[in-house]
Amino acid sequence: MDFATLLGLITGIAFVGLGVAQGDDPSIFLNVAGILIVVGGTVSVTLVKFRIASFFSGIKEGFSVAFLESNDNPREIIRLANHLAKIARRNGLLGLEDEPIENPFFAKGIQLCVDGHPPEFIQKVLYNEMSMSIDRKQLGEKVFRNMAGSAPAFGMIGTLVGLVQMLNNLDDPSKLGPGMAVALLTTLYGSLIAQLVMLPLADKLALKGGELEANMSLITESVLGIQEGLNPTVMDELLETYLPEYLRSGMSMSEEI
Repeated sequence: MDFATLLGLITGIAFVGLGVAQGDDPSIFLNVAGILIVVGGTVSVTLVKFRIASFFSGIKEGFSVAFLESNDNPREIIRLANHLAKIARRNGLLGLEDEPIENPFFAKGIQLCVDGHPPEFIQKVLYNEMSMSIDRKQLGEKVFRNMAGSAPAFGMIGTLVGLVQMLNNLDDPSKLGPGMAVALLTTLYGSLIAQLVMLPLADKLALKGGELEANMSLITESVLGIQEGLNPTVMDELLETYLPEYLRSGMSMSEEI
């Protein structure tokens, strides 16, 4: 569970809700017509841009990655690679067959080594797997980022609809209020959906996608180094170059904090 994503959304919605609740009648911020225009329009235009399967897959993948998935600590990947390298040098690659490896991508790479495939084939398989995984993550980001771009636009469309309704009823003061409510609230809804939900989720998906790509590159280099029989110390120095600067001290993230 990614508690940062959950906490950010909850606190954001809570603070906006508290601000709304300070008024005399919070129910004035609920407008069915405005919600239909913004939400319905945003979903509809996103469906136009993507295939139906891609849309639902992107939504599912996006929420799953943003709220549930967490990438492995690259420090732990290097420690595991060091451990596996020592076993491989001592017992050969077949000695890795029964080693427990939780990361499925790492496990696949080690299994390819155990099966005796040449390094060129292993590298190609792992790179293809990495490319497909990154594409799946990026699909969710693209869907959310497109929705973030469409929501404010439909907020403005709702504003125009509300203004037309208001101007069309200037002779009836009782209808001016509802028209103005649609005009203002749709802009509010569009901005909230984009800035509080869709855009932050798209940015979180981009961040996690970058971390995943870095980890998979690190694992690929680890697998190739293990197959080559690199000295564990030499391999550690090589893998260190894949780490961001703040992780190159030799301490885990929890130890740094």
